[in-house]
Amino acid sequence: MNRFTGSLLVLVALAVGVYSAAIDGPIDFYKLFDNPEAHISLKSKATTADRTAAHGYPSEHHHIVTEDGYILGVFRIPYSHKLQNQNEKRPIVLLQHGLTSCSDAWILQGPNDGLPYLLADAGFDVWMGNARGTSYSRNHTTLSPDHPHFWKFSWHEIGIYDITAIIDYALRTENGQGQDAIHYVGHSQGTTVYFALMSWIPAYNYKIKTAHMFAPVAIMKNLSSGLVRSVGPYLGHRNTYSVLFGSQEFVPHNEFLMAIFFNICQPDFMLRPVCESAMKKLYAGGRVNMTAMPEAMATHPAGCSTDQMLHYLQEQQSGYFRLFDHGTKKNLEVYGTQEPPEYPVELINSLVHMWYADSDDLAAVEDVEQLAKRLPNKVMHHMADPEWNHGDFALNWEVRKYVNEPVIAIMKEFESKNIGT
Repeated sequence: MNRFTGSLLVLVALAVGVYSAAIDGPIDFYKLFDNPEAHISLKSKATTADRTAAHGYPSEHHHIVTEDGYILGVFRIPYSHKLQNQNEKRPIVLLQHGLTSCSDAWILQGPNDGLPYLLADAGFDVWMGNARGTSYSRNHTTLSPDHPHFWKFSWHEIGIYDITAIIDYALRTENGQGQDAIHYVGHSQGTTVYFALMSWIPAYNYKIKTAHMFAPVAIMKNLSSGLVRSVGPYLGHRNTYSVLFGSQEFVPHNEFLMAIFFNICQPDFMLRPVCESAMKKLYAGGRVNMTAMPEAMATHPAGCSTDQMLHYLQEQQSGYFRLFDHGTKKNLEVYGTQEPPEYPVELINSLVHMWYADSDDLAAVEDVEQLAKRLPNKVMHHMADPEWNHGDFALNWEVRKYVNEPVIAIMKEFESKNIGT
């Protein structure tokens, strides 16, 4: 999802280019400027629930309040309309998105390939989380997102407060089936918050059946991303640059602009070819599900705090997986040490499946394997495809075959061995 911000600019340029190219020969200005479609107000943005319901699945939109007051928009597919299994035991699964993404990312592949749909049809109760600051979680009990204090959080707080709140809420809202643990799937930042939570509050490991880390990001010493390596020396330390960049919304949310891009990418809109053209330029090579990409453009980037990015850059510069670096003075106040402490990942005793790849520029094989050495209960899944990359875990056109079906098989095997627990 890292290229979505740039995609917006490409869309604008292409829109101008396509419209200009269309003006050849005599121009009927009345028809040009009296386009009936222009008189129709922009369509409201469909939510994750709207999108899943459109495919016939029962869909729910929940609002969950965290311990520190953030209100999270979380979506649920409680059962499968194909199975009609609403009265049967349905193991709970939580899916957590990556940085600048949201719950929509999980359903982009559609009902034949998307993990939430496949899980529901396999008999699971599916929850899709949205971290604070994303388009579905821009509310707080006392703070406005227009206030800078709203954005004073990193992925540490997402793990400690958001994920715990969603897990506990899902376990309370599962129709009295007596479950005390869930399955978890995270992509990119969705893995980082898992590692942070399970090492910092180890008791939550006992609320996990199996955990699946797609493109695990924790130690970042060997990543190859040119962008991260170029800005890391400037923003990966506590200095004037990072202070000016910190604690604010990244790519400030603009409802009008987002509505425009959402409408451009609608299947029945006159400028849909512009959206499709932008996707083809950005994602050439045949590895990405191009049908899904315009839908992704309609909902991304979904928002985040700049502190989340700063925290990642600190990890890359230090080579450690540790808490946010506030600078020596505040570190002493908050942590009692000059340097932030490392996350004690050795305390993560839940069953963790690590899914990683050679061409992932944000989760280097060396870093993933270094972290795995410290995990007491893990299974390694090194992707056989040498070209598999960070975004492929969400958008590769064969993700069902190589990732989703194997993950579901692992979950079902766990359930079959633990009947009655």
